[in-house]
Amino acid sequence: MKAAVYYETGAPDVFRYEEVPDPPLQPRGVLIDVKAIAIEGGDVLNRAGGGMTSKPHIVGYNCAGVVREVGAEVTERKVGDRVTALMASGSHAAVASVPVTSTFLVPEDCSLEHAACVPVSWGTAHDCLFEFGRLKAGETVLVQAGTSGVGIACVQLAKRAGATVLATSSGDEKLERLKQYGMDTGINYREGGFVDAVRKATNGQGADLIVDSVGGKTLEGSIQCAAYRGRVITVGNVSREGKAIDVSPLSGANASLTGVFFGLETFRSADRVVPMMDGLLRDIAKGELKVVVDRTYPLAEAAAAHAYIESRAAFGRVVLVP
Repeated sequence: MKAAVYYETGAPDVFRYEEVPDPPLQPRGVLIDVKAIAIEGGDVLNRAGGGMTSKPHIVGYNCAGVVREVGAEVTERKVGDRVTALMASGSHAAVASVPVTSTFLVPEDCSLEHAACVPVSWGTAHDCLFEFGRLKAGETVLVQAGTSGVGIACVQLAKRAGATVLATSSGDEKLERLKQYGMDTGINYREGGFVDAVRKATNGQGADLIVDSVGGKTLEGSIQCAAYRGRVITVGNVSREGKAIDVSPLSGANASLTGVFFGLETFRSADRVVPMMDGLLRDIAKGELKVVVDRTYPLAEAAAAHAYIESRAAFGRVVLVP
C-alpha cells in the first residue's frame, strides 16, 4: 500500500510517500480501504516531536473508508461496510487495521470525507460539553480556538443545546464565518487580552463552561474567565508549553478544572460512546450539524497539508485522500 511515512520527527518535510506492507489483520479487527483521512491536531504534534512506534512511522488517529476484510472473531462488521475509525496511529495510509470496537458505521447520506472528521472532533466536543462539562440550556460557553475542528463542533453543539456561545480565534474574518454556525460573540485574541473581553461580554460574570484545546498561557486565561462554580475543560493542549499552570483563581470562584481525553472513553465507556457517535453521524447525514472541511489534499501531499494546518489559516478540518 501507499502511505505518508517518516523516519524521524520534525517539520512537515520529513514526510515521504512510499510503498509499505499492508498492516496485519487482527482476529478482533478489520482492514479498511481508506477513502479519507482527517488530520487531527495530535497528528501534527506527533509528527513534530511525538513517539514513533516503528520506522518508518505512519501517523494518524482518524480515517473513514470501506471494510475490505474482517477478522476471524468479528461479527459486528462485514466486507463492504462504510465506517469511520479511531486508532492510535496509522491513518495516513491507503489501508488501516483497527479493532472492530473502534469503528462506527457511516450512514449512506454522509460522505466519507465528512465522516472521517467526526470521531475525534465531534466526539471530543460532545464529551467536553456534556459528559464532563455538564452544559445546561441558558448557560454561557467559551470555546477557545473556535475555528478549529473541535471548536466548530463545540459551537454548533452548544448553540443547539440552548447556550450562549463565545469563541476565540486569530482573525476577524474567521470569527465572522463562525457566526453562521451559532457563535454569539467572537473574540480576536490578537487584538488584546481575551479575559477582559469575556468579562465584558458576560457583564462581569464570566463563562459557565470553558472548553480549552490550547493549553499553556491560554489555559491560565481560561481559568480566569470562569464564572462562579464555572467548569474549565482542558483537552488536547496543542501549545505544548511546559510551564506550570496557576490554578489558584479556581478557588476564588469555586470553579473546577477537568482534563478530557476522548480516546480513553471509546473503550472505557463504549456503551455510552457508540450510541452518541451514531447519533452525531445521523445528525450530520441529515444536515442538522455541519462538518466543515477547509481543504482536501492527496495523501502524497501530506507535507503540504500539515504545513497548511501549522500556518493556522485553516477554518475547520483538513482532509487527505489516498
